[in-house]
Amino acid sequence: MHLASAATGTPTAVELPPVLTWAQAREIARAAAPRALPPVLRDIPDALGHVLAETLAARTDLPAFDTSAMDGWAVAGPGPWELREGRVLAGSQAEPLALGSALGIATGAQLPPGATAVLRREHGHVDASGRILFDRAPNRLAPGRDIRPRGQECREGQRLVPVGTAATPAVLGLAAAAGYDRLAVHRRPAVELLVLGDELLDSGPPRGGRVRDALTPLLSPWLRRHGELIGSRRLADDFDLLRAAISDSPADVVITTGGTAAGPADFLHRVLADLDARLLVDSVAVRPGHPVLLAALPPEGGRHRWLVGLPGNPLAAVAGTATLVEPLLSSLDGSGRGVPHRVTAAVDLPGHPRSTRLLPVALRENTATALPFDGPAMLRGLALSDGLAVVPPGGAPAGSTAEFLEAPRSW
Repeated sequence: MHLASAATGTPTAVELPPVLTWAQAREIARAAAPRALPPVLRDIPDALGHVLAETLAARTDLPAFDTSAMDGWAVAGPGPWELREGRVLAGSQAEPLALGSALGIATGAQLPPGATAVLRREHGHVDASGRILFDRAPNRLAPGRDIRPRGQECREGQRLVPVGTAATPAVLGLAAAAGYDRLAVHRRPAVELLVLGDELLDSGPPRGGRVRDALTPLLSPWLRRHGELIGSRRLADDFDLLRAAISDSPADVVITTGGTAAGPADFLHRVLADLDARLLVDSVAVRPGHPVLLAALPPEGGRHRWLVGLPGNPLAAVAGTATLVEPLLSSLDGSGRGVPHRVTAAVDLPGHPRSTRLLPVALRENTATALPFDGPAMLRGLALSDGLAVVPPGGAPAGSTAEFLEAPRSW
């Protein structure tokens, strides 16, 4: 097989790869980017969703000092204790406690020097004079009771989170607690979505032989999982418009929908040949979504760029995204290969005789049930699903396991 020249329509010398299995295509997409995008420094709030480019190591002990784990009294030695006036609140400090004395303290407050334990408020009793504190707990107050000692969670310099971890809200909170203001994270790849087709409408119901653009709202959340969607636009079925849009795009990864087959308005292969793009994947043994492609665009100023061509049918486009886009973007953003999530087939999951099938399924206690309306142009099954089960050729019998690709909920 060969690409056709845009100028003459005759074959060029560029050989197309054979049809690949789903696993082979995903591996090629992962390997297409030789390394993650370079690290950048982001203020902690702006690092959310990025991937750590450096190991997160503690810049302080956590807690940084002995703190009270409960509201009550900081006490020094065995009771009863002479009660000092005042109270230590979080964010303040107190003078040292002498042996046999006590001072009111709030949860999270720094323990006064000399304190040996914290007596919970519900366990303490102050005599009529208001000066003597007694312990009325059923068990003896042991040294260290209800104290969070310095370094209980970690010591300064200790590795907390490895490189390659997603900067989740919990990771950002830990980084702030450990003394960070900014984090070194991998830049998320810039992605542009080009939706091709003269038949697409922006609003209202289908009419006059034209249909609504479902691809833009459908694909955008999938692309935001691992990338920064810098734009999405519709293009008419026109060779010159498509060539200019791809050539001029500032994105690291250009995503197109439609035009991957060999119909009269399918210009994508011709455009890629005209741009001297290197075709890495051209068709995959997966249903729906087999007419997908991945190409390396010519580098510009040392910057590498890629294009993924998705089918124009909605569920097929989602399948193509799972097949090629997500592995490519996850390599670029530094998250790499995760551990596959596997589910158990509650009933037989129907497959294709020769190809991998990506099937919308509903999950209940990690068991998967296939949903109807799973044709390449349909969205009804996907809309009710929790994601896609990766069903091997021939199907997956009840009780077997299959890889599961979770659908995005909100991004």
